[in-house]
Amino acid sequence: MTSHRREAFVLTVATGLIGITFGVFADSAGLSPVQAAALSALTFTGASQFAAVSVIGAGGNPLAAVGSGLLLAARNSLYGPVVAPFLRSSPARRAVAAQFVIDETTAMASAQDDPADARDAFWFTGLWLFVFWNLGTIAGVLAGGLFDDPGAWGLDAAFPAAFVALIVPHLRTRPGRVTALLGAAIAVVAVPLTPAGAPMLLAVLAVGPGLWIRARQSQVEGAP
Repeated sequence: MTSHRREAFVLTVATGLIGITFGVFADSAGLSPVQAAALSALTFTGASQFAAVSVIGAGGNPLAAVGSGLLLAARNSLYGPVVAPFLRSSPARRAVAAQFVIDETTAMASAQDDPADARDAFWFTGLWLFVFWNLGTIAGVLAGGLFDDPGAWGLDAAFPAAFVALIVPHLRTRPGRVTALLGAAIAVVAVPLTPAGAPMLLAVLAVGPGLWIRARQSQVEGAP
């Protein structure tokens, strides 16, 4: 197994365990096993799922739950231009790939230097993550009755921890470090000033300076 596949497999297993956390929270919010499983299979983006379940659990209406989920899912549209160059294939295959354009697949794919490795990392991560996430959701719903207060067990910190793990491969490069630090600074400043979910979207602005530094490095390396 190649190194990027090993890293991707470890990530998918870890994220699958977070799927158990989602299942527990879905159960505590009153979702049935079928509803939780459908949400994981059809939505398949953890941040939006957690947001929707949090709104429902707090007594919010379905419209508010969908709105919060869409707000967080909006960031996925920014991943399209990142993965599109190495996913050139038939329209049907690209339609399937759209379901897998999420944080984990984009992070693993963009961390590869070779386009073939990037494409393999995307599909390998996406397919295994889909399996483990959905299995984790079902296991979490079935085990949900064992937890009176999931937050008391620290389960609410599992998903943010996974986001931190995603940036680790990118911290090996200067553009990655600049993007991570600037994005964190933007999010910290935005938390008390903007609605829930907005800091994550605003942090995407850090990608611009990171790409500029990467372009400058490429020019310097390519200069005679």
